[in-house]
Amino acid sequence: MLRVIFLSLLSIFILGGCSSMYYAGMEKVGVHKRDIMVDRVESVKESQEEAQEEFSSALDRFGSLVNIGQSDLKSAYEEFNDQYEDAADAAEDVSSNIDKLEDVSLALFDEWEGELLEYKNMKLKLSSQKKLRDTKSKYNKMMKSMRKSEKSMNSVLATFYDNVLTLKHSLNAQAIGALKNEFGVLKSDMSTLIKQMDRSIQESNKFIKEMK
Repeated sequence: MLRVIFLSLLSIFILGGCSSMYYAGMEKVGVHKRDIMVDRVESVKESQEEAQEEFSSALDRFGSLVNIGQSDLKSAYEEFNDQYEDAADAAEDVSSNIDKLEDVSLALFDEWEGELLEYKNMKLKLSSQKKLRDTKSKYNKMMKSMRKSEKSMNSVLATFYDNVLTLKHSLNAQAIGALKNEFGVLKSDMSTLIKQMDRSIQESNKFIKEMK
């Protein structure tokens, strides 16, 4: 157990060190944490838009399953499973991009806090403090929206997977009956997810505009 904990902490330390070295290297070529932060907000937004498309395609394929004949069930399952895997990959990209955004944002805010101590002019210091507070507030609002949509996305993905397994384990009319019962609920959850992702994308666009 101690070995597992040690290795986990070591990996976190190494990853953190790699991030620090990366940011330091980018600074040397004129790319600052603020620039990286904005780029990563863009990446999250783009990956969310891609995820919306993949999830919608998976839902459409799921809906078509409830009206197919017994003879087509196996090929339909394979297509639905492929759609699920595409949606899962898209969800993983979203989560990864959110984590990367969070990493650079925390590094930026830590750096900013430290640099406040270097001010000699109190008026300029107070102005910078206010700007930091405002930026943090906007960032936290955006991040809250991103994490909320991420949570909903993973919930819908889990429901998709349950139905993939149901179909895999029972390639028969009874499985189709179970899918019919699930479709309405899943469609409602998907509608909520799309709305949440739209709000998150809007928050991203607003943040990018204000940062630029």
